[in-house]
Amino acid sequence: MRPYNGGFDSCARAGFPERRTVEEREVATVRPDSMLTLHYRLAAPDGRDWINTFGHRPATLTLGRQQLAPALEACLIGLEEGASAHFELPPDSAFGAHDPQRVRRVPRSVLLDHLADDVHLAVGDALQLSGISSASGANAAATVTALDGDDVELDFNHPLAGKPVRFDVQILGVL
Repeated sequence: MRPYNGGFDSCARAGFPERRTVEEREVATVRPDSMLTLHYRLAAPDGRDWINTFGHRPATLTLGRQQLAPALEACLIGLEEGASAHFELPPDSAFGAHDPQRVRRVPRSVLLDHLADDVHLAVGDALQLSGISSASGANAAATVTALDGDDVELDFNHPLAGKPVRFDVQILGVL
């Protein structure tokens, strides 16, 4: 009986690459269809974190599947596994220009039909509206921008639309 060698001889015969040490391995580079494990931070112009995975569980996502805004994905292309980078995206770049046509006044009574019974609205509230679909088919999201008697003003733009965005990233793994 031959001693077990970890199966590396049979793997090589089957066409699999030979085993390499970490030092010999080629560094993976982010491509438009890569699956990534990363830490990232999106910050608003005032420096407030919008999303921050640093110090928490990292994110795992696949590029090209609309899990990040296209401008954010474009920043990642070409980065190598292990890289850290910082990007300052200009207004209108990350989440598009603020579109005044996406700001609507809605009768409070109509809006309440799409919210849980115990919701008390306040300016600045972010809402997920069941029964109202966005272009992608997901529940529509809006921010309450004004309360005026029987009407509620809703902004259906992304909250960072038309604003500069800071994007910090650390690529942990690339497949």
